[in-house]
Amino acid sequence: MSSSWLGLEGKVAIVTGGASGIGLNIVNELLRNGAKVVVADLYGEDGQQADGSYFVRCDVTKKESVDQAVATAVEVFGSVDILVNNAGVNLPRLLVDDKGERPEYELSERDFDFMVAVNQKGPYLFAQASAKEMIKQNKGVIINVSSEAGQEGSAGQSCYSATKGAVIAFTRAWAKELGKHNIRVVAIAPGIIETTGLRTDSYNEALAYTRGVTVDGLNTDYSKSIPLGREGKLTEIGDLVAYLASDRAGYITGTTLNISGGKSRG
Repeated sequence: MSSSWLGLEGKVAIVTGGASGIGLNIVNELLRNGAKVVVADLYGEDGQQADGSYFVRCDVTKKESVDQAVATAVEVFGSVDILVNNAGVNLPRLLVDDKGERPEYELSERDFDFMVAVNQKGPYLFAQASAKEMIKQNKGVIINVSSEAGQEGSAGQSCYSATKGAVIAFTRAWAKELGKHNIRVVAIAPGIIETTGLRTDSYNEALAYTRGVTVDGLNTDYSKSIPLGREGKLTEIGDLVAYLASDRAGYITGTTLNISGGKSRG
């Protein structure tokens, strides 16, 4: 039994999309707590990294690539105890561009297929491959990164919201299937979090158009829209994931934890 509160020492975690943003903060927090972390991402050099993590280049939309990433984790560290399905993409798109000024910001089949492949198919492929390993040891935790948009819906982000809603439904269903194997499945739903690489100029431009405002108009007064009056910190997401991955959260499964400063009903 570990002497630390979370007891994550020696646990093996896979974090998809762990090379930047929320994923990187999750990786850092798991490493800080003594876990062995495999980062599965599109961009990076394969192998051991300076921070102690192990990088595997992976396309979450391709089964062969996902299966290889999980096999590598087992080969390098011996097991898979924790999976964090974090990789995601968000292209703000209107269902109908009623103004007809920017047809590229109307949801196309290509945009739809891309978001569904990364945000919905990716978590399924990784959960399936990881759960097969977890069943062997009769223990494991799958943490799916959803979004407040998946609970509440979001104007200009219907496809993204739908994929994140699917992740919440996956979480409920997988928890019911895998509970008998002592595998917990939980999701988190972040609200507005401090800027990451996802919030690029092109993203802000698309979101502003879909919301009918200027880019400057996106700068919300959080004191009015968020009860805690501020954006969430990336480290706060990492803290929540580390807790959920630990046995301290041993009776939490099949549910989604909202982390939005009170902005959402959850």
